[in-house]
Amino acid sequence: MGHHHSAPIADPALRRRAGIALASFLIPLALATIAGLVWLWPQHSSDQVRLGQPYSSAPGVQILSATVARVDTSGDCSQRNESTGANKAQTCITPYVLLPHHEGQLAVQIPPEIRDQHPPEVGDQLRIIYFGATAEGVDEASATFIDYDRSLPVAFLAILYALVVILVARWRGLRAILGLGFAFVIMGLFMFPALVAGKPALWVALVGSVAIMFVVLYFAHGFTARTSTALLGTVFGLAVTAGLAIWVTDSAGLIGMGDESTYALNQQVPGISLSGLVVCGLMVAGLGVLNDVTITQASAVWELAQADPSMSARGLFSRAMRIGRDHIASTVYTIAFAYAGGAFATLLLLSLYDYTFSDFLTTGHLAEEVVRTLVGSIGLVLAIPVTTAIAVLVVKAVGTSSAPSSPAAPAGDSPVAFDADEPIPSLYDVVQGRDGGTRAPGADGTGGERVRRH
Repeated sequence: MGHHHSAPIADPALRRRAGIALASFLIPLALATIAGLVWLWPQHSSDQVRLGQPYSSAPGVQILSATVARVDTSGDCSQRNESTGANKAQTCITPYVLLPHHEGQLAVQIPPEIRDQHPPEVGDQLRIIYFGATAEGVDEASATFIDYDRSLPVAFLAILYALVVILVARWRGLRAILGLGFAFVIMGLFMFPALVAGKPALWVALVGSVAIMFVVLYFAHGFTARTSTALLGTVFGLAVTAGLAIWVTDSAGLIGMGDESTYALNQQVPGISLSGLVVCGLMVAGLGVLNDVTITQASAVWELAQADPSMSARGLFSRAMRIGRDHIASTVYTIAFAYAGGAFATLLLLSLYDYTFSDFLTTGHLAEEVVRTLVGSIGLVLAIPVTTAIAVLVVKAVGTSSAPSSPAAPAGDSPVAFDADEPIPSLYDVVQGRDGGTRAPGADGTGGERVRRH
């Protein structure tokens, strides 16, 4: 049999009060999210736009993946410099691939930038446009380079990432990866089709983001008071982000036209709101970091309270905010550097133009990324004190489970216990007046202290 020992128990009235307080926010929020999904979910297939492969309608033209069998470097691709009149000697590089429905090796035309920067080698996987002899205006089969086929290295890296996460974080890491998969399902099956169907972009982003956070947080961290606290702080941060996104999109005239994909969407889906896409992007961009800071801050409050159960609410909030301020400082760098690294080539190109610093930051696509960084940062910074305050209120209402219990303490004076990693009382338990815990029978057989098995 397992070892049993008594632990400080939570006052049922306090547990019931905490359960009611959390349920009064979370249950209406969950019901509103479900109602929003039902309201905004595209109902008809006619609402969806399918573009298909860009060359699928041309007979004899296919997009294929092929392996380079041979590389010919015997050609001459010398270019004449018009300003100096001199010729620049360059070697032509022509890869040849083998295709199952083509006899012999087929030459692939590659653009100059690929030839100069990263020429294909034997064994490389290429994605090509294959023009068969049956294609319109084609007398002889040919192929043109599209891109490198990166399926194998990307798949290997994804598997390595999953293994590292699972080995370090174990089951919680596995649940986090599955939750991430659910997030992409919500975006692919709900958010994208709803935007194409012309649904209100703000509500699509808000409902989709809250639905993602509900599943991701509870699935990865469990249905606990700590997770519920983090969820409430996350929703507050999303609300702040949504309000700022609406205001700045209108006042700064952001319509997303700095991206080639936006131009294509504007042509292929005329009814889509480009400014709405900017709002959605601003909200989704901050989900990951917002989730990070709220769950970490909630955990910090519980750990501090467990270390010193006698600490006052003011002292607990003050100490937790010291951790929060450090997190804010590091997160500001994280967001800014993440964008700078992803757009390094764009930043380098713009730095070569004769722009002032203000023009540099407010021009085209860069302005949208600057706004995305600022809006996301404001939302997560404000979410930290709110999450901390909610966590302190919950902890002080029900106490912590690791509070030491003195044998000499008189009855009724032992600290109340509430484990942040323990399931919060269900709605049924709240209504029935139960605390949801397991109790050992007392001497009189009527029930005693709550026990924990190890």
